[in-house]
Amino acid sequence: MNAPTMLKFYDEVGPSSRYWASFATLCAGWSLDFFDFYIVGFLVASLGPGWHLTYLESSIMLLSGGLGSIFGSLLFGALGDKIGRKPVLIAATITCALGAGALAFVPDGSWPIFSVLRVVVGAGLGGIGALQLVMIVEITPTPMRLKLLGWPIMLPSVGTLLAALTSASLMHVLGWRGVAAFGLLPLLLCVPFALLMPESPRWLLARGRTDAARRSIAILAGRDLSDVPADVDVSVRQPSASLAELYVRPGRFWFTFLIWLTISTAGYGVYLWGPTITSMLLKIDVAAAAKYFVWISLAGLLGRAMFSYLPARIGRVWSGRILGFGIAVFLSCAALFHDVFVQGVPVFVLALAAGAIFYDGGFCTLSPYMAEIFPTRLAARGSGFAQGANGLGKILGPLCLALIAGSNNLVSAKATEAAILPAFLLLAGCGLVLCVCFFFAPETKDVVLSLDDDNAVPAAPNSSLYGSKVAAL
Repeated sequence: MNAPTMLKFYDEVGPSSRYWASFATLCAGWSLDFFDFYIVGFLVASLGPGWHLTYLESSIMLLSGGLGSIFGSLLFGALGDKIGRKPVLIAATITCALGAGALAFVPDGSWPIFSVLRVVVGAGLGGIGALQLVMIVEITPTPMRLKLLGWPIMLPSVGTLLAALTSASLMHVLGWRGVAAFGLLPLLLCVPFALLMPESPRWLLARGRTDAARRSIAILAGRDLSDVPADVDVSVRQPSASLAELYVRPGRFWFTFLIWLTISTAGYGVYLWGPTITSMLLKIDVAAAAKYFVWISLAGLLGRAMFSYLPARIGRVWSGRILGFGIAVFLSCAALFHDVFVQGVPVFVLALAAGAIFYDGGFCTLSPYMAEIFPTRLAARGSGFAQGANGLGKILGPLCLALIAGSNNLVSAKATEAAILPAFLLLAGCGLVLCVCFFFAPETKDVVLSLDDDNAVPAAPNSSLYGSKVAAL
């Protein structure tokens, strides 16, 4: 399918201030939404001794968000393809914020209620992950996409950093309930989402709503409606929410599943159990452990900057191979040298910080990739499926540490230390699988996104944007 003329027009004239306002709002959303998700690691570490939590109970509290994100990403992703990106993104944001804010009102010791609310948070975040990246990919002109769209994925690391800083500085002052109440902040984004951000013009075209798409492009380009060409010829299928269509290409389906499962298992295993393990291993309180995670979060930000820049230089495929290899190397170091100190600094923390460059930074390569390898008609479902695999990794990451520890006593430092070697070698193995997967991946540099052609393949690297083709998964 040739790109519609109005999309070529937008690629040529570029975006206006309205686009950048929408872009900034979406970026702010990543920070606040991921603050809601990551704060639980510090909350559970703080609540564990007072609530007398077992490993099983703590693990359920940590992995329940991942369980919710599986269902939320698939549900909101399917709805996003059927009824639109914008309204579903707003609904997912409200779901995440209300679930997170409600944690502040959980009665003492009620870990099952806490876990149910974390399912709600995860469901909302899964929907946000499915829709937010698809939305920003689809409103960005093709020539800007590879250079620009890795950078917003730095913002979840800002959320992680905010969670660590808030816990380190305010946990003693406000208590865990006061810290949990900050989870309501994403509600502030719903108004600018509604007022500033137009619906995705690519989704509108894929639905056959050419007049609405033309208006959306006029807004994003800052041009009069009369300036936007209307001569498009788009073949349209009926709107669908079927997830079965994703399996038309099994190679693409399983590739998506594996890369997201492995990176999220490694990353969330570290971030969700990390504060507790660090606190026990080093025999320090949670606030002190949180200070270490400030540095780990900063390393993650550095990684996101690196993996936002690299794809524009070397493409997504080589970036994916590098990030998988880095995860494997540094989490292996965390496993093998967890009891070693260098001038008083634990090598375990240093290895987690170096690893964060890859298991955290890699999301900047993977996230836009999903909206590039699926056509617009399937993009939200494809991204939702990726976030579902991501949610499964959110479960497997913390669960593998709990199961390998084999202890029902949260305050047993010995059991936790015994679990570090096998558990972190398992997480390192995830990085190795991720690296291998990218030896079978299609390059998407300079891709022209397909609206509805399920057999479309990306434009060859360094070719004209509307030129030749190469094979894809």
